[in-house]
Amino acid sequence: MSFQQGLSGLSATNKNLEIIGNNIANANTYGAKVSRAEFADVYAASLNGAGTNSIGIGVNLVAVSQQFTQGNITTTENPMDLAINGPGFFQVSDGRNPVAYTRNGQFKLDREGFLVNNAADKLVGYPADANGTILPGKAQPLQVPTQGIAPKPTSRIDLELNLDARQGVTVPAAGPGIDFQDPRTFNNATSLTIYDAKGQDIALTYYFQKSGADTWNVFATVNGTSVAGTNAAPAPITTVTYASDGSAPLSPVGGFAVDIPASTNLAGAQTLPITGLQVDFDGTTQFGSPYGVTNINQDGFTAGLLSSVTIESNGIIMARYSNGESKAAGQIEIATFRNPQGLQPLGGNAWGATIGAGDPVLGTPGEGNLGILQAGALEEANIDLTGELVHMITAQRTYQANAQTIKTMDQVLQTLVNLR
Repeated sequence: MSFQQGLSGLSATNKNLEIIGNNIANANTYGAKVSRAEFADVYAASLNGAGTNSIGIGVNLVAVSQQFTQGNITTTENPMDLAINGPGFFQVSDGRNPVAYTRNGQFKLDREGFLVNNAADKLVGYPADANGTILPGKAQPLQVPTQGIAPKPTSRIDLELNLDARQGVTVPAAGPGIDFQDPRTFNNATSLTIYDAKGQDIALTYYFQKSGADTWNVFATVNGTSVAGTNAAPAPITTVTYASDGSAPLSPVGGFAVDIPASTNLAGAQTLPITGLQVDFDGTTQFGSPYGVTNINQDGFTAGLLSSVTIESNGIIMARYSNGESKAAGQIEIATFRNPQGLQPLGGNAWGATIGAGDPVLGTPGEGNLGILQAGALEEANIDLTGELVHMITAQRTYQANAQTIKTMDQVLQTLVNLR
């Protein structure tokens, strides 16, 4: 026995206790990963190789290995908090140094609208254009928009309804083809709101008038003004003819164009005309059942202010506006590595890429073997506090045992010195 074994044991056990202490200290650190000490025995080298009776000269700490197992996910009240459920790392950048990788999703908005962590590093991903289309390519810092959304004029209307085939003809015997104030001159009516280029709302009303077997005249008004003809002499915007079984229109098929005139709304404002508005009646029927509107779609909307921002499980950042519209503002890109244990700890819940870790495999959440995102949640450390306390007790006993070997060697040497 020599002092070398005991000294190496004390040194290795001391480092093990430091690792255990670091694990315990980070038990409440979001995104932290448990570290493990890995040891190797040490033998003296010889020219012709070690003999069969070689005795080791101690122990050596060969690696501090981090275990990238999944931590528990806990919900929070912050919608900007993000957790990765599965493999992958967030990518953050300070704009100067190489991209860092982290599992800690404690993000917030800075004064410029960028998503940043507590170290002011910016979360990177794919931007979106003005129409909300994601633009894949080189990842860049993600910025949440602050401006509102511009209005979009209505360009298409799709109707889905049933006209009652049992109803009689309501065409007046004399005078104008329809009197919008007299329900006896039409069978049914339905209304919807459309929008001009300024986003001003326009009240559009359809009037359905049965003119013969399987034939219906369709009139329309905007803010009380007849779309075709004049209020004194309205004209239909189209005539719908159905098949004998009432299942689908024979004409018009595929929609038709209508020009919406300028009008004055209830507030007294002048609305702009809409040219070439496409109206589609292909979804209508004429069955012997009560009249009913099941769906009306129009693609216009008024201007809106940004009301909230949410993050989907696939990493898409959705901006929602006060007019009910929403569009993508970007998409988070995450990375994974073939050998995560080869990453270099940088502190601040971040790791740096190394040759040992391999090249990062980039993608969006949910692609391939990449995990999905959970907004309003954080990943807890994967540190088992009970296990670490047990490991600390074991390391303490090992430290005491190594100290005892040194004490015993000292006693042996003292006995040799005292020989006479």
